[in-house]
Amino acid sequence: MIVMGFLKNIKNEIKVIRERDPAIHSDMEVFLYPSFKVMMHYRIAHKLYTQGHYFLARWVSQRGVRKTGIEIHPGAQIGENFFIDHGNGVIIGETAVVGNNVTLYQGVTLGGTGKEHGKRHPTIGDNVMISAGAKVLGSFTIGENSKIGAGSVVLEAVPPNCTVVGVPGRIVKRNNQKLVREDMNQVDLPDPVNEDIKALQHANSEMTNRIIELERELKMLKKSENK
Repeated sequence: MIVMGFLKNIKNEIKVIRERDPAIHSDMEVFLYPSFKVMMHYRIAHKLYTQGHYFLARWVSQRGVRKTGIEIHPGAQIGENFFIDHGNGVIIGETAVVGNNVTLYQGVTLGGTGKEHGKRHPTIGDNVMISAGAKVLGSFTIGENSKIGAGSVVLEAVPPNCTVVGVPGRIVKRNNQKLVREDMNQVDLPDPVNEDIKALQHANSEMTNRIIELERELKMLKKSENK
């Protein structure tokens, strides 16, 4: 039974990685992927953790860290079809809950904000993509089908079907059309800072034109007074 479950996990990891990484050319390459290695360690460590074998769970988990540079606490709860692309520097805390069909990129942190006890790490809904270097810190939920832009720092809950970018993270799209699992585009996300700059430039241009218009009216008024 244990062997069958292990083989099922291997087959699923091969399927997920082949679906989401266009750079892969064969099933055998999957065995070289950090995501594959760390998830094999995590599944074993998590099983030990839920059975109360905390030291053994951490021992297995730390072996995975040394091999991949990805740290997943054995207490974290991770759903099916989970994928970490590249992966180095990814950290997932003890009380994090990750849904199905979630994709993380390198440098992502699902962490806490201090040394509080209890639920202190985020809950990630189904079909969420968190781009490179993003930090999600605290005990709140990222709604399903949402995207977190590269380098964002998210400190509060995000509703479903949203796009978040920036530091601190800002919701720049609400009620997106449902994001399909294969939508791995990290580039074409809104840039709120650039949008604010454009808005300021537009306002400045309008103000300049108005000042020029007022100066023209003032000159005409002075001319009429001198006549």
